[in-house]
Amino acid sequence: MRTIIEPFRIKVVEPIRLTTVEERRELLKSAGWNLFAIHSDDVIIDLLTDSGTSAMSAEQWGAVMRGDESYAGSPSFYRFEAAVRELMPFRHVIPTHQGRAAEAILFSIVGGPGKLIPSNTHFDTTRGNIEATGAEAVDLVTPEAHDPDDPHPFKGNIDLERLERLLQEAADRVPIVMLTVTNNAGGGQPVSLANIRAAAEIAHRHGKPLIIDGCRFAENAWFIKCREPGQAGRSVKDIVRDMFAVADGMTMSAKKDAFANIGGWLAINDDGLAAAARNRLILTEGFPTYGGLAGRDLEAIAAGLHEIVDEQYLRYRVRTNEYIGEKLTALGVPIVRPVGGHAVFVDARRFLPHIPPLHYPGQSLAVALYEHGGIRACEIGTVMFGLHPDGTETAAEMDLVRLAMPRRVYTQSHADYVVEVFEEVVRRREHLRGLRIVSQPTQLRHFTARFELL
Repeated sequence: MRTIIEPFRIKVVEPIRLTTVEERRELLKSAGWNLFAIHSDDVIIDLLTDSGTSAMSAEQWGAVMRGDESYAGSPSFYRFEAAVRELMPFRHVIPTHQGRAAEAILFSIVGGPGKLIPSNTHFDTTRGNIEATGAEAVDLVTPEAHDPDDPHPFKGNIDLERLERLLQEAADRVPIVMLTVTNNAGGGQPVSLANIRAAAEIAHRHGKPLIIDGCRFAENAWFIKCREPGQAGRSVKDIVRDMFAVADGMTMSAKKDAFANIGGWLAINDDGLAAAARNRLILTEGFPTYGGLAGRDLEAIAAGLHEIVDEQYLRYRVRTNEYIGEKLTALGVPIVRPVGGHAVFVDARRFLPHIPPLHYPGQSLAVALYEHGGIRACEIGTVMFGLHPDGTETAAEMDLVRLAMPRRVYTQSHADYVVEVFEEVVRRREHLRGLRIVSQPTQLRHFTARFELL
């Protein structure tokens, strides 16, 4: 069948307020043209992020009611721990209130001035948590990732030759090797199972643990099943287990591929590192069996981990994003290809060539999508990555706009509406203006910076 249907029925609905163009222009001005400052009630289609924005199932809501709120040793923790270990066979599972907390704990232990943390591509909070310790985040993505039009099926791969060279030249400065699946900053691109195994072999040969950022692990496993030779006949669950079997630990935001609205974890095999992490957890998050979460949150995550590996759901999820990507391509809108698992990434720099990178074409496009259609998207470009720790600014390699699709929230008609809004923006593209920043913090500026139109 050609029609993309949602493999679920809708049981509870939430109203959407349909704002006007005039209202949205005033809202943008009040928010300093930063979409993070727009109230969600004033958004028609919210594609800002797929983090914590999922719809939970009837099973998850039932699990919420079973949540035990004991301070220590709650049975909800042990059900959560068992659900994690069913997919990711790590010795120690340490819950946190979300993924960046797991990152902060990990890098506070292994980071520090002079340290180098290599990865395929570090996303914003990962980079921020590394740099906050004085360490340097090093991106070693495969060369194909630098070309938005390259059809390579695994553009999220880490460059194995560069990883080998870095470890040969500076192994004493590298405490761990990171690998993000899928590669969010690079367009939601997957990492192959062969690449994961090869990265682990290189890291282990140099005595370094491999830590996977696994927040979109199921989507990555689906791409492996669909694209990697020899994997088509295997279950997603088995592929997930193989992905993590060669790793030494993971950070996780359960707000992505666990269908949860909050939560995460740090999982590791090393007993000493786990002890240090638990000590840090107690200081910053909570007791090791709740880690900043309520028992009901742990139960929701446990149920979500069982649901996310449903292959009917994953097929629908990926196909919806492909559909939007196909429609945008037909309109002449340049996108990162192949389309990623959780989002469509629009190449704003190519779409708006009249706006220089330091006038933020990605932010300009995101503002236009909200103004003309009430769509909230996220700039992934010079605003997010152009400011360096020493205060200097350079253009990012690409200026992208991410249309991140929440899980089980929007229908096919919402996807068609997104395409219609782009039709309007395409007609107006030559009139879109750049922006300049009038105030910003020293780190992670994209969350709170204020802009003005040029």
